[in-house]
Parts: sequence; C-alpha cells; structure tokens
Amino acid sequence: MSPGSAREALIAEAIGDLSLVLDRLDGLVPRLTALQQELTDSGQRLTGQLADFEAQVMAITQTARTRLVNHIVSHTEDAARRARQENSKAFADATRDVIRKELDRAVRHESWRQARSGTRPQLTAWLTQAGTAFAASVMTWAVLAMS
Repeated sequence: MSPGSAREALIAEAIGDLSLVLDRLDGLVPRLTALQQELTDSGQRLTGQLADFEAQVMAITQTARTRLVNHIVSHTEDAARRARQENSKAFADATRDVIRKELDRAVRHESWRQARSGTRPQLTAWLTQAGTAFAASVMTWAVLAMS
C-alpha cells in the first residue's frame, strides 16, 4: 500500500465518519426542537402554577391578617371591659365614701348644733338633713357618672 493510497483511505474513512456525525446531528435537531418546546410548555405551566401559588399565599395572608385583627379586637374589648368594671368599682367605692362622709358630717353637725342649743334631738330635723346630704351625694354621683 502506497503512502498516497493510505492517506486516501484515511480521508475516505474520515469523510464516512463525518457523514455519520452529520447524520446523528441531523437526528438531534428534531429532538432538541421537541425538548425546547417541552421546556417552553413547562415554563408556562410553572408560571400558571406560580400565579395559583401566589393567590393561595395571598389568601392565607389575608386570613392570617383577619384572624390577627379579630384577636387584637377581642383582647382590646376584654381590656376595655375590665377597665370599665374597675372604673365602675372605683367610682362606686368613691361614691360610697363621699356619701358616708357627707352623712357623717351632717350627723356630727346636727349633734353639735343640738348639744350647743341644749335642745332635745328632733328626729324630723335630723332626717331632713340626712336626706339632704344623701340627695347631694347622689347628685354628685350622677354628675360624675355622666362625665
């Protein structure tokens, strides 16, 4: 075999191998095109799924916000109710103290007046003064309750 014919044989073999490679590449083009289409379709499906997921997350977030607001409102209402009860109790205690002091003062004043004048205690006069003191205390309580 001469060197020229060996070279020609190698070139012929290389051309044959190149032809096989080109045939395989031609076979890959439809596969790559199909793969590209599948990837595009998958991307679109993922975009749709992402939109659904975002909608679900937004719904969950809104539900959580609503529950949180309801929880805060509930606790705020409870705190306000307790504060009103405590204020009412404090107001009732203060009113009771004011009435007690007013009646005490009226009784002491009447006792002092009667002791000074040397007269016998008159029940009607004492009851009038006690009633006046009580009415004044009730009016004070009513004014405070309205404010």
